[in-house]
Amino acid sequence: MGAAKVAITLEERLLQMVDRWVKEGRYPNRSQAIQAALREKAERWRRTRLADALAKLDVKAERHLADERLVAESWPE
Repeated sequence: MGAAKVAITLEERLLQMVDRWVKEGRYPNRSQAIQAALREKAERWRRTRLADALAKLDVKAERHLADERLVAESWPE
Protein backbone atom coordinates (compact mmCIF):
# COMPACT_ATOMS: atom_id res chain seq x y z
CA MET A 1 0.00 0.00 0.00
CA GLY A 2 1.29 3.44 -0.86
CA ALA A 3 1.96 6.19 1.59
CA ALA A 4 1.30 9.91 1.43
CA LYS A 5 3.21 12.60 3.22
CA VAL A 6 1.08 14.97 5.30
CA ALA A 7 1.80 17.78 7.71
CA ILE A 8 0.00 17.76 11.05
CA THR A 9 -0.03 19.97 14.10
CA LEU A 10 0.21 18.30 17.51
CA GLU A 11 -0.07 19.63 21.01
CA GLU A 12 3.39 19.86 22.55
CA ARG A 13 2.67 17.16 25.14
CA LEU A 14 1.50 14.72 22.44
CA LEU A 15 4.66 15.32 20.44
CA GLN A 16 6.75 14.75 23.57
CA MET A 17 4.93 11.46 24.14
CA VAL A 18 5.56 10.35 20.55
CA ASP A 19 9.22 11.33 20.84
CA ARG A 20 9.48 9.36 24.10
CA TRP A 21 8.08 6.25 22.36
CA VAL A 22 10.73 6.64 19.65
CA LYS A 23 13.51 7.23 22.19
CA GLU A 24 12.42 4.13 24.16
CA GLY A 25 12.61 2.10 20.95
CA ARG A 26 8.91 1.31 20.74
CA TYR A 27 8.86 2.77 17.22
CA PRO A 28 11.68 3.57 14.81
CA ASN A 29 10.37 7.08 14.07
CA ARG A 30 7.55 9.56 14.67
CA SER A 31 5.74 8.60 11.50
CA GLN A 32 5.39 4.94 12.46
CA ALA A 33 4.38 5.84 16.02
CA ILE A 34 1.59 8.10 14.78
CA GLN A 35 0.47 5.54 12.17
CA ALA A 36 0.22 2.86 14.88
CA ALA A 37 -1.82 5.17 17.10
CA LEU A 38 -4.21 5.97 14.24
CA ARG A 39 -4.59 2.28 13.36
CA GLU A 40 -5.40 1.45 16.98
CA LYS A 41 -7.95 4.27 17.19
CA ALA A 42 -9.58 3.15 13.92
CA GLU A 43 -9.84 -0.44 15.20
CA ARG A 44 -11.39 0.72 18.49
CA TRP A 45 -13.88 2.83 16.56
CA ARG A 46 -14.76 -0.15 14.34
CA ARG A 47 -15.33 -2.39 17.38
CA THR A 48 -17.42 0.30 19.09
CA ARG A 49 -19.62 0.66 16.01
CA LEU A 50 -20.07 -3.11 15.88
CA ALA A 51 -20.97 -3.25 19.58
CA ASP A 52 -23.45 -0.39 19.11
CA ALA A 53 -25.09 -2.20 16.18
CA LEU A 54 -25.29 -5.46 18.14
CA ALA A 55 -26.83 -3.67 21.11
CA LYS A 56 -29.67 -2.49 18.88
CA LEU A 57 -30.65 -6.04 17.91
CA ASP A 58 -33.78 -7.49 19.44
CA VAL A 59 -32.52 -10.88 20.65
CA LYS A 60 -35.99 -12.43 20.86
CA ALA A 61 -36.93 -11.29 17.36
CA GLU A 62 -33.62 -12.52 15.93
CA ARG A 63 -34.03 -15.88 17.66
CA HIS A 64 -37.58 -16.16 16.33
CA LEU A 65 -36.39 -15.46 12.77
CA ALA A 66 -33.64 -18.05 13.13
CA ASP A 67 -36.07 -20.64 14.48
CA GLU A 68 -38.50 -20.00 11.62
CA ARG A 69 -35.70 -20.50 9.15
CA LEU A 70 -34.65 -23.78 10.75
CA VAL A 71 -38.22 -25.12 10.66
CA ALA A 72 -38.81 -23.99 7.09
CA GLU A 73 -35.69 -25.63 5.74
CA SER A 74 -34.61 -29.17 6.30
CA TRP A 75 -31.03 -30.10 6.99
CA PRO A 76 -29.16 -31.50 4.02
CA GLU A 77 -28.55 -35.21 4.13
